[in-house]
Amino acid sequence: YTMYNERKTVMDWKILIATFTSIFLAELGDKTQIAAIIMTSKTSKPLTVFIGSMVAFAVITILGVTFGVALTKFVPINYIKYLSAIAFIAIGILILTGKL
Repeated sequence: YTMYNERKTVMDWKILIATFTSIFLAELGDKTQIAAIIMTSKTSKPLTVFIGSMVAFAVITILGVTFGVALTKFVPINYIKYLSAIAFIAIGILILTGKL
């Protein structure tokens, strides 16, 4: 699964595919796509909107990955998983009750 031998792992294809699939499915039909559709229809500049969207997504992803690396140095991954699950459940309840 790796591009190089196990001692010098550069690319773990299994993680790459899992990450791509997770992000791709999570982003389908979300507000980011709606914003891109609206910006493209308002400006008629699809390439410019695409580049702006990609740069914004790259920056936000870099921040997320950086924060994730820093967070796992101080907080055990199991706590992060539980906290994430609780946060998603709480957001779901707020959406269902119309408070969000």
